[in-house]
Amino acid sequence: MTTTTEPTPAEVRPAAPAPAPERALRRGESSRTARLLSHTVLSLASLIALFPIVWLVFLSLGPDKDDYLHPSRILDKATLSNYTHVLQDTNFFQWLGSTLIVSLGTTVIGVLLAATTGYAVSRMRFPGYRKLMWLLLVTQMFPIAVLIVPMYEILSELQLIDSYGGLILVYCSTAVPYSAWLLKGYFDTIPMEIDEAGRVDGLSPFGTFLRLIIPLAKPGLAVAAFYNLITAWGEVAFASTFLLDDEKYTFAVGLSSFVSEHDAQWNYMAATAVLIAVPVSAFFYVVQKHLVTGLTAGGTKG
Repeated sequence: MTTTTEPTPAEVRPAAPAPAPERALRRGESSRTARLLSHTVLSLASLIALFPIVWLVFLSLGPDKDDYLHPSRILDKATLSNYTHVLQDTNFFQWLGSTLIVSLGTTVIGVLLAATTGYAVSRMRFPGYRKLMWLLLVTQMFPIAVLIVPMYEILSELQLIDSYGGLILVYCSTAVPYSAWLLKGYFDTIPMEIDEAGRVDGLSPFGTFLRLIIPLAKPGLAVAAFYNLITAWGEVAFASTFLLDDEKYTFAVGLSSFVSEHDAQWNYMAATAVLIAVPVSAFFYVVQKHLVTGLTAGGTKG
C-alpha cells in the first residue's frame, strides 16, 4: 500500500499569467510603427519645403552682396539695412501699386470668366460644350516661350503694349482655362435640385447662378481667386516683355533691376523677395480654410 504526500503550500507555484491579447486595430487606425514612419516622412518633407524660405530670409540679413558665398559670416553681422534700402531707396511702392492693379484685375476678371464658363458647361448642354472644355485644356499645353510672340503681335495690334490692361488680358488667357476646369468640377458637386428650385421661384438662369450657386461655391471661388492672384503676382516673362515703362514695373520686373551686366546684388534681391512674399502669405492665411475646402470638394467629381 502506497501513500501519497500532498505538496505543501510553499511548494505550490502560481501559474504564469496568460499573455494579454493584442488589441485589434480599428478601421482607419494605424500602428505605432506606421505613425512614426508617417511623422518622420512629413517632418522631412516640411524641412525640405521650409528650407528655401528660411535660407532666403537668412540671406536677406547679410549686408554685403557676396555674403551668400560665406553664409556663416552673416550671423555676426546680421542687419535689417537691406529692407530699409529696398523700402526707402527703390521704387518698391510703385512696384507694389502696379502689382496690385494687375493682380486684382486678373483675379476679378479671371474668376468672373471662369465661374460663368464653368457653370455653363456644368449645367447646360449646348452644342460643342465638351469640345470647349478640351480646347481650354489644350491651351495649357503651350509653354510661355511659344506664346510670347503671338501675344505680342496681338497686343501691338490692339495698342495695349506697356499697359496694365494688356498684361491683365495676357494673364487671364493663362489663368482662366485652369480656373474654369476647377470651378466646373466644383459646380458638379452642387445638386441640380437647387437650380430647379430657383426656376420654380421664378429666377432666370443668371439669377439662379448669382443668388443660389455663387454663395454655395465660395470655397471653389476662393481657390480660383488665389490661383489667379499668384499667377499675376510673381510672373516674370510676360511682365518683362509687355511692360516698357519703369514706372509700371511689377514686383517681378522690379526685382530684376538688382541684376546688372557684371554682377547681382543678392542681398537686396533676397530682401525684396521676402517683402514680395508677405502679402501673398497673409492672403493665404486668411482664406486657407476656404482653399482646403474648395480643393477637396472640387476634386470629388469631374
